[in-house]
Amino acid sequence: MTFYDFARAVTGAWCYGPLRMRVVGTENVPRTGPLIVACNHISYVDPVALGVALPRRVWYMAKVELFRIPVLGPTIAALGAYPVDRGKGDVAAIRGSLRVLKEGKAVGIFPEGTRNLHGDAVVHTGVALLASLAGAPVLPAFVRGGDYAKRFGKLSVAFGEPMSLAKGHNGKATREELANQTSAIMAQIRALGEKLERGD
Repeated sequence: MTFYDFARAVTGAWCYGPLRMRVVGTENVPRTGPLIVACNHISYVDPVALGVALPRRVWYMAKVELFRIPVLGPTIAALGAYPVDRGKGDVAAIRGSLRVLKEGKAVGIFPEGTRNLHGDAVVHTGVALLASLAGAPVLPAFVRGGDYAKRFGKLSVAFGEPMSLAKGHNGKATREELANQTSAIMAQIRALGEKLERGD
């Protein structure tokens, strides 16, 4: 058993136990090949819940400084994080993610960039750009209840159908195309949230 498997088992016991996590749509998750998992972000619990619910290993980007910290660095690397130098801007983040996708792995991304507590955060087009460059499908996901984890509220995770984004002219999408694709991705993510709200 790898350290990732061990950590997933421990956090899974917490998610499925006290938090009574319910997962729907796992049949939509491609088991192999490059995959971009785009999810909403309300709580620090979201990456944990997503990693437990997804039936394959997921990799997250983390700032490079964290990997230089003794114990923490090796730990997050073992849990599926890869370094990104945020000082070099979005280009470094895209390149780092492309390397992971080229290895046929699943990359977990939160398009809102940070916890969006009130639903008004600016959504970045990085997910659409990454999908366009890598030719990887985007799997919409929604985590509900992570903000209530401290009170042992019920946790739910939903996965939608993979989205294949069309490339622009000469294989490069325009800013307008990326914006439209990002809107389409977020629409699918919100639809999953509404589905969980209804209890479907």
